Amino acid sequence: MGAVRQVTVKVDAKGRVTLPKEMRRALGVDAGDVLFVKVEPETQQVRLARALNPFDVLAEAAVEDHRNGLTRSVKDFAREHKIDL
Repeated sequence: MGAVRQVTVKVDAKGRVTLPKEMRRALGVDAGDVLFVKVEPETQQVRLARALNPFDVLAEAAVEDHRNGLTRSVKDFAREHKIDL
């Protein structure tokens, strides 16, 4: 989204706000995603950030390590730690 873009949105009767498609795309937010919401009362600002599942982050890192040949077999790990399989 480059420069900060400001738009006007309306709060519905249930307190919901719809983020414009362009902003959702810039944040990488899809339907069903979870967001962190931070309110700064002093400045009357609301900040949004995509909440990432830590297990998804770990899984992505593990897949990347595997692709880069940085993983070991269970047998190698067990041998290194003197574990009988």
